[in-house]
Amino acid sequence: MAETGLIAIGAGLAIGLSAIGAAIAEKEIGAAAVGAMAEKEQLFGKGLLMTVIPETLVIFGLVIAMMILGLAKGG
Repeated sequence: MAETGLIAIGAGLAIGLSAIGAAIAEKEIGAAAVGAMAEKEQLFGKGLLMTVIPETLVIFGLVIAMMILGLAKGG
């Protein structure tokens, strides 16, 4: 029974830590993108794209969490 709890904690850490990492990256990229757009308005598209890219980290974390939770079901 304790193994199931540890699996759940592992899944929670997988999604939680990846979300925190993505938030930190998005904060830094967003600040740089706003600064770049203040000087050159044509960089809006690139800045928007660069701001969205760290969200893939959260998707990867969710996939890993689902895989970990699959262990709790026995397969």
